[in-house]
Amino acid sequence: MLAMLCAPFLAAQRPDTTTLKQVIIFGRHAVRTPVAPNSLLDNLSTLQYPAFAASAPAVITPNGQTNETLLGSYFRLWLMQEGLLTGDDHADSAFVYVRANNTPLIVDTAQAFAAGLLPAAAVAIDTKSTADPLFDPIDAGVANLDTNMALAAVNGRLGGNPQALATAYSAEFALARSVLFNYPVGTSPAPAAPAGKTDVSTLPITFTAGNSTMPVTPGSLADFYYAIDPFMMQYTDGMSLSDVGWGQLNAAGISQIFRVYDALLDLEFRTPYLAQVQSSNLASHIVRSLVQAATGNHMTGALASPSDKIVVLTASNTNVAGLAGLLNLDWLVTGYQRDVASLGGALVFELRQSQRTGEFIVRVAYVAQTMDQLRNRTPLTLTVPPANVPVFIPGCSIDNATFDCPLDTFVRVTQQKVNPRYADLNN
Repeated sequence: MLAMLCAPFLAAQRPDTTTLKQVIIFGRHAVRTPVAPNSLLDNLSTLQYPAFAASAPAVITPNGQTNETLLGSYFRLWLMQEGLLTGDDHADSAFVYVRANNTPLIVDTAQAFAAGLLPAAAVAIDTKSTADPLFDPIDAGVANLDTNMALAAVNGRLGGNPQALATAYSAEFALARSVLFNYPVGTSPAPAAPAGKTDVSTLPITFTAGNSTMPVTPGSLADFYYAIDPFMMQYTDGMSLSDVGWGQLNAAGISQIFRVYDALLDLEFRTPYLAQVQSSNLASHIVRSLVQAATGNHMTGALASPSDKIVVLTASNTNVAGLAGLLNLDWLVTGYQRDVASLGGALVFELRQSQRTGEFIVRVAYVAQTMDQLRNRTPLTLTVPPANVPVFIPGCSIDNATFDCPLDTFVRVTQQKVNPRYADLNN
């Protein structure tokens, strides 16, 4: 009887008998300044938006840089424990490949992460002078976007009625409006918009044909996003709580308001047609890199070299959302909404080998600092880690605690989702 009762516990505690051979860390940029300048934002609110330490729009903040280095330091500790890093940064740097999309925010994020990962070594950041085919395949000429198809695909997910989003997210729009116009949420009737101010919560919601950056133009939802974007940055950058939404928002309220933006990202980048166009090339390179590391043989269309043990890719939340949509990956980190590509957070692809059978497996996790870890610039260690949640790979993962997936199955499942018309074999 005792053995029967203990069996489930022992099974759950079964030690990991795999060896980490390569890791691909695909992360979002760090905490930044708002994407819109205060000269625009102040037309959307009663009170003036507080200023950040960095004044230019969409650039990394000093605290964002610190947090990204703390995250890199955590990965350093974990990878030393796993045996991929030795602690000799100069020697280890020969087996680390870092690539970043070519904007100052994202390059600066990659540099800050590398400073934590290999603090005693100078790490080269691979960034392209023109559109990067991994992160901007349409502008790079790898993929072609049919804007009419994109618009139909998004509208089709909304029953042809984008305005229905206003009802579906009425609580979120109401909360945002109360913050922007400085009155208690739930006030009835809600006060009129102040003279000369734009009420982003009541603008008509429409989608029209877009472009390579925003495949479907979201109309007034873009204005809504501009208005709420500073709130997340204020909180995670460590501003005084009296300045976070002018003292009206905590982490939970920010997360709720951002449900509208999360829905927009889902429509723009996780819609199947759009995910395939925008993320097939990235997915193809990731799977080929894992095969290359497993075989030790150079493979066209793979990243880095067969000997590279650590591959770091840094881009934006749109890129993370697109890849997750293509592969049908979902996660939930406490304090965030479902599938949020949080600031600095990363999808982590581990190539592991069974010590018993020699079989290669793929293990995926989502690793992210919580909003309070970002806000407090919490030093991260193996005993005080960031959030780390296992990610199930549909059609591939087996039923264990880490949702392991045989490499050959991962290759087959990914090939079924990647459209070769939108992928190339170049780096």
